[in-house]
Amino acid sequence: MSTFEDLSFSCEGFSGKVRLFPLPNLVLFPHVMQPLHVFEPRYRDLLEDALGDDRLIAMAMLEPGWENDYEGRPPLHPVACLGRIATYHRLEDGTYNVLLLGLRRVRLLRESESASRYREAEVEICEDHYPPQEATDRTALQRKLREAFMRILPGLPDAQEQLDQLLGTNVSLGVLTDVISYMLQIGIRDKQALLAEPNVHRRAELLLGHLSVAEHTPGGVGLTSFPPQFSAN
Repeated sequence: MSTFEDLSFSCEGFSGKVRLFPLPNLVLFPHVMQPLHVFEPRYRDLLEDALGDDRLIAMAMLEPGWENDYEGRPPLHPVACLGRIATYHRLEDGTYNVLLLGLRRVRLLRESESASRYREAEVEICEDHYPPQEATDRTALQRKLREAFMRILPGLPDAQEQLDQLLGTNVSLGVLTDVISYMLQIGIRDKQALLAEPNVHRRAELLLGHLSVAEHTPGGVGLTSFPPQFSAN
């Protein structure tokens, strides 16, 4: 079992209630670690409450038009990523640097009434779906995805050794799609579409299309930095 899969999330004991951390420019995926710099007062409240409880936060994507009501409750994409605070550091000014580990896809069912300044919701876990009729294609699909990613990997020399180790392990197709989706520099809505796709084979096919475009993009390989930089709320 790989390192990523050892960091699994058990649904047992999960209440289905989450604290929401909506952002317009970040999509978290399961199996990856996201650095965050948390400075807004409401999200500092959220973080402190999470640290005193289950350490869980759901990263959600704001729908277009959020600028008109950012301080309120602008609409959210219905699929988010549940994460766990892996580690944190409180700075002298009261802000936080956080490492958030992506755990599972979740579907927002309804927002909860709350006296907190941040938003909360009830969610359901979205499990990866592997179509049984396509089981014979899975190995070939995984090989194509790995090879396509390796072709653009030289554009990220600082991460070469770490990623070679990752891609050399026996990770599942679902984990592989999530790690590459997170790293690939594509539009934020394209990333959200990959997060929202529970069918692993369909997700892999979508990702192969993006990798093909990235491979033929002049002036760059279409990869984000690795390890990722801190993202501000």
